Amino acid sequence: MLKEIGVGVGLGVIIGLIWLGFNIYPLLFLLGLFFLLFRVMDVRGGVKEFSFRNHNKHQIRNSISFEDIGGQNSAKKELLEALDFIKIPEKIGLMGIRPIKGILMAGPPGTGKTLLAKAAAAYTDSVFVSAAGSEFIEMYAGVGAQRVRQIFQQAKNTARKKNKQSAIIFIDEIEILGAKRGSHSSHLEYDQTLNQLLVEMDGLSMEDETRVLLIAATNRADLMDNALLRPGRFDRIVQLELPDLEGRQQILKLHTRNKPLAKDIQLKKIAAETFGFSGAQLESLANEAAIAALREKSKYLERKHFNEAIDKVIMGEKLDRRPGEEEIRRIAIHEMGHALISEYLTPRSISTITIVPRGKAMGYIRQRPERDSYVHTKDYLEGQIAILLGGAVSEEELLGSRSTGALNDFQQAVELAKKIISSGMSSLGVISSKDLPGGVLHKNIKEIISIQEERVRLIIIKYKEVIEQTTQYLLEKERISGKYLRELLNVENKNEVEHEVI
Repeated sequence: MLKEIGVGVGLGVIIGLIWLGFNIYPLLFLLGLFFLLFRVMDVRGGVKEFSFRNHNKHQIRNSISFEDIGGQNSAKKELLEALDFIKIPEKIGLMGIRPIKGILMAGPPGTGKTLLAKAAAAYTDSVFVSAAGSEFIEMYAGVGAQRVRQIFQQAKNTARKKNKQSAIIFIDEIEILGAKRGSHSSHLEYDQTLNQLLVEMDGLSMEDETRVLLIAATNRADLMDNALLRPGRFDRIVQLELPDLEGRQQILKLHTRNKPLAKDIQLKKIAAETFGFSGAQLESLANEAAIAALREKSKYLERKHFNEAIDKVIMGEKLDRRPGEEEIRRIAIHEMGHALISEYLTPRSISTITIVPRGKAMGYIRQRPERDSYVHTKDYLEGQIAILLGGAVSEEELLGSRSTGALNDFQQAVELAKKIISSGMSSLGVISSKDLPGGVLHKNIKEIISIQEERVRLIIIKYKEVIEQTTQYLLEKERISGKYLRELLNVENKNEVEHEVI
């Protein structure tokens, strides 16, 4: 309002001077110069205060709580413990416990770090102010430090206005703001910003009118400065991991509670087929399944809708391009080679085989691990190499040649061979692969892969007819279940198995 009044008065004065016959050009020059200086100061942060996202507490309470977050039970327990200094400060003081000033949540993308921070604000009835690490970094010196001061001051001011005793500041991608000093080319600005954050955290106290807790999230805790991670700043480092089988089932249950599921849907089976999925991916899976059901005008979400959604989350949307007849047959033989070796080495491991083009893949197999596995033996890694080689060897034995479709398979096989060597499970014993001469490393990688290739070749030759039969069926249906393949391999009782096309 004041700006509009000032502009109006200024125009009136200028018109008046023109009417009186004054030369106004020097005045216009000075006004223009003053305007430019004002704009520069504004950009540099010297005039305009930067506004961070201030979330309404009631909206947070209505949208998210710890009960609404599936999995991450250990992380939630640790976080709830740390929140007690805000929730019950009197008891904390009686026990002589130093209050926790900062909590760092570290883990892969999509594991629920932001949701946990919002749930923490609702749990403690706190004001919630959030920002991203990139919002503090500017090309102008001193702006980042100023914005650090502003976010802490904004949190306190907002708490006072809303009559709240506490405030939670959430900074996502903290590694941008809190990276190791001297690691950036323009390190002076970055270092100054980090130093200001350290000062603000050191100034937090239980005796303050408003208790402030800093919660930060990162995917790269290894990049952060040690001064920020020491006790007295980020006192708690909460590690978030990709959900296990039980966690995935909980997350799926949460995200399907308002969706009409078919009676035969078993979320546990879907959870078993989504090993390695993050919470965000599982939420997307439930959403895509609902979209697939809506597209088919189905009243309920059926298993086929979830299968379609899993494929889409993993590989992407279906592609319009279709390979020629000869090429599609090669792709089918390639995928059946992978599937056969997987079923031979690990029975009941194949969920789906498809030659429907998605993303960058012209076809793929979806495996269903018997259980979540985080530590791998030499036998397991060699088995994975064998499965990767199955496609190329199948092409070679049935079509007489290989194709470029195995390029990614070979790259993954080489990486697994390196892992065997680096883990001390090769003939070289315990040794760092980085210290090996290139020729020695290459020789051992080749040896590991060659042994598995011969192993695969014997299996492929033995089951040539099975590959031919299943390939023909796959070409007709474009997508088949692992049950059909297992029937032909006599892995399951034929009386209990149907030729199921998913």
